[in-house]
Amino acid sequence: MKIVIADASLIVHRPAFELGLAPGTAISWHRSWDDPGVLSALRDADVFVGPRLTKAMGAGANRLRLIHTAGAGFDGIEPEALNTEAVCANTFHHEGSIAEYVATVLVALRRDLIAQDAALRKGKWHSSVYRRGLPQPKTLRGAVVTFLGFGHIGAASWKLLQSFGAEGIAVTRTGSVDAKAHGIRWAGSNEDLLTALSDSDALVISTPLTPETAGIIGATQLDALGPEGLLVNVARGPVVQEKALYSALKHHRIAGAAIDVWYGYPGPGGVGKSSTLPFESLDNVIMTPHSSAVTEETFRGRSQEIIENINRLAAGQPVRNVVMTGPSCSAAEPAS
Repeated sequence: MKIVIADASLIVHRPAFELGLAPGTAISWHRSWDDPGVLSALRDADVFVGPRLTKAMGAGANRLRLIHTAGAGFDGIEPEALNTEAVCANTFHHEGSIAEYVATVLVALRRDLIAQDAALRKGKWHSSVYRRGLPQPKTLRGAVVTFLGFGHIGAASWKLLQSFGAEGIAVTRTGSVDAKAHGIRWAGSNEDLLTALSDSDALVISTPLTPETAGIIGATQLDALGPEGLLVNVARGPVVQEKALYSALKHHRIAGAAIDVWYGYPGPGGVGKSSTLPFESLDNVIMTPHSSAVTEETFRGRSQEIIENINRLAAGQPVRNVVMTGPSCSAAEPAS
């Protein structure tokens, strides 16, 4: 069996792949799906692991039986690239790392650590102990956090924030979250969002980007969150209206934000603007490059699940976490 792996995030886990796959498996390693050697390597490959597979790439890969992304997203896999025998599977294992990120940035924002750091670099002690009129920062104990989206990420984030003494509200498309089972104040649907925000100190966004959720957070919602409210977005940038968010932060209609997902992404080499608006000029925002899930722990778990799926394919067993199939393929188990 020949495997083509074209994802830089997996190269560090190369020893695990070479140890975990069945003897006789040949692996072709590439840093990116568009590396020059990928097309030729795909011609006799059984498995492709990477974030993107185009119709042109699939046209020369008639032996492919499994396309595996190294994350949850599979929008880079074109359905036309799958031959009649192929399946596409994804993997997760990111909720713990993202939950840790959510807790970290909320603590930093609530405790005003950004301003303290910036001031002390200039010799100023930004603390109520040394400067009259500055408020004492707040902890997360008693803070009400609304979760817009309460899947794996939202639930894991809430479980961690509970240990800080926070209180929670869950807002989802269906409103079917069991509030008692999760130990939250209450749960509702997207129609209850404004009510939740008016009662919240922070908003954590982890809902999928769909036509229904695109732009669901705008000026009205940010104003409901209020001048002491905080926003953390680990979903997709366009869930929050770009201009409305920038304006609310600039004019302090909300207290601050941590933004991990953006409105623009880089080209080759990782250079590119995250937004047409100057978020980087604001002193009340934590900016991160879509990195909340990018940890060794995340990709160790993903690597192991990809290895297991490849071994299942080799043994003639159904592949797990299938999200797309070729026209007549049946070697699959539904995505979990």
